Amino acid sequence: MRDHAEHAHRTGCPIVSDAAEFVTGTQEQAVASWVSYLNQLRIDNLLSALSQQDEHLRDALTSVDEAIKKIDLEVVAANRGGQHGMHGFIAEIAEVGIGNARKQILGHEADYQWVNDNGPVDLMRGSVQIQQKFVAAGGRFSLGAIIEHLQKYPEYVRNGGKYQIPRDHFAVIQRLYVLSPEEASKLLSRSGDGPSLRDWQRVQAFFQDRSVGFESLEPSALEYNEVQRDVYTSTMAAEKGSLHATDQSLRDDAYQRSGPTLREGGTAALTAAAAAGATAFVLAVIAKRREGKRLSEFSERDWIDLAGETGSGFGKGGVRGLSIYALTNFTATSAAVASSIVTTSFSIAEQANKLHRGQIDELEFIENSELIALQAAVRALASCVGQATIPIPVLGAVIGTTVGTVMYKAVASSLTKREAALIQRYLDEQRTLDEQLAAEYQAILEKLDQSMSAYLGLLQRAFSPDAQVALVGSVELAMELGVASDEILDSDEKVDAYFLD
Repeated sequence: MRDHAEHAHRTGCPIVSDAAEFVTGTQEQAVASWVSYLNQLRIDNLLSALSQQDEHLRDALTSVDEAIKKIDLEVVAANRGGQHGMHGFIAEIAEVGIGNARKQILGHEADYQWVNDNGPVDLMRGSVQIQQKFVAAGGRFSLGAIIEHLQKYPEYVRNGGKYQIPRDHFAVIQRLYVLSPEEASKLLSRSGDGPSLRDWQRVQAFFQDRSVGFESLEPSALEYNEVQRDVYTSTMAAEKGSLHATDQSLRDDAYQRSGPTLREGGTAALTAAAAAGATAFVLAVIAKRREGKRLSEFSERDWIDLAGETGSGFGKGGVRGLSIYALTNFTATSAAVASSIVTTSFSIAEQANKLHRGQIDELEFIENSELIALQAAVRALASCVGQATIPIPVLGAVIGTTVGTVMYKAVASSLTKREAALIQRYLDEQRTLDEQLAAEYQAILEKLDQSMSAYLGLLQRAFSPDAQVALVGSVELAMELGVASDEILDSDEKVDAYFLD
């Protein structure tokens, strides 16, 4: 074992017993655990958002279902409003259900209430009073019904009340309201399809003759035709489909927000760089102090060396942090394994550089690389076990790495040359067994392939479209499958006896 230590020291191979490498390895796994914690936070936020969205969708659909049930029982079944007025009550209840559902799907509180007392107010939206008018008679886009209501309740608008009309009626009124006389005479027809010049005159007269501003009107979520008795069920079904579409869009947005970002990757890189730089600085200072120098005695050359070590650590830490972030987010790699991959890459690259400079030979390069990979595997495994045993971000990984490294050191230092030779002989036997099993496996595959080819040929002949070929093939298939020869219909006599006797 002493020979191995001397060899490692001569070649510059990082061994676990070295205090600096021990501290560095622990710091590296701590960074990896911290990156993993950042990733887990995003996943937890996504799961929480999706869980909340489940509740929002359930509440929204319940509002629509309750509205449908209320329309069915309290309006349609009771024939409330009769043939000409039923759609008005349907519109009120549907507005409450749909209005609340569209709020709830976004995570807001339901704020629509159906007043249902035949008074001046039909709906309440929070503290806003709403009188709903769905009237197409007279071609006045529900404005005639508003005039009648104002005559009965002249203080309604001054008290902050709103008039809600069908969405399609509101769109027409909004268009006609902003047209000047010149534009109206040029753009509107006196007869035919669409709003006419007479419609424009009625709208202008409505707002000029009464103390009702355009801001006192608002569109319903529904159009006039969507609340008729024979249509409202399909209207509400379409609203459910729209809610599902909105829900899916919100889930997609939550998923996009939960993804890795360049900013977070930069934060991971800078944090890892700072941690690695600080560790490198401390270790470099400790190395100088072990030479017998005090801080006050450090020369300019010493500080340049410290700056170089710190800068190198900072650069490697930045690459490490960004690499771990990329590996854990864009490949199926855990943080501990990702950190080990980066560590192994750096260390093997350093050994390759020594090989190129002639400081070590090819055999030493291979031996050192194997030891580096083994150490990285031990750290990764210990970090995973520690994090699972102590589910505290960073702390579990650090403790696990420390314990695992110490255990590895104890086991490695207890090996003698004889035990190492036994392990090597075991590895050689396993390699020989692997080669033997691989040869047997290949032979079995070839035999299976031949058997399958013959069997498929039998099946092809047995099910041939040529009746004569199929007859012969069926006999061959039956014999191959072990059917008794006296039960196989392979002659005209056997066929006649089977079907006629």
